[in-house]
Amino acid sequence: MWRSYLHATTLLEDHLDRQLQRDAGMPHIYYGLLVQLGEAPRRRLRMTELAMNAKITRSRLSHAIARLERNGWVRREDCPSDKRGQFAVLTDEGAEVLRRTAPGHVAAVRQALFDRLSPEQQKSLGEIMQIVAEGLQPDEAGADLPWLR
Repeated sequence: MWRSYLHATTLLEDHLDRQLQRDAGMPHIYYGLLVQLGEAPRRRLRMTELAMNAKITRSRLSHAIARLERNGWVRREDCPSDKRGQFAVLTDEGAEVLRRTAPGHVAAVRQALFDRLSPEQQKSLGEIMQIVAEGLQPDEAGADLPWLR
């Protein structure tokens, strides 16, 4: 069961990565960052919060944001209340990339995962993944995420 899970999730991530590279020239993780920013109030998040939500190191996030900045999809802004802090902000161009890319991504997810499962299996998968996520959810202060410190 464990090996089947690993094999399936690896194949799914690769499938989604290839689709997003082909359709938008970005890896799946960058798309996820854009989605988070697109859903955030005023399309902006503190860099530390974005790293924590994406479960990536600050270094990896900084590299990703630099690439997204070069594409014109994100910009950084200094935090007025904390001189060391920065915000990542989704630009209008980045929002347009999301708008254009989302339908193909949704179709790829449906085709690769949900279309293969019955409605009962989909419900079970959702319930199982919710239980797993709740059991692994770090505390609010990020104590379970030492790489963010």
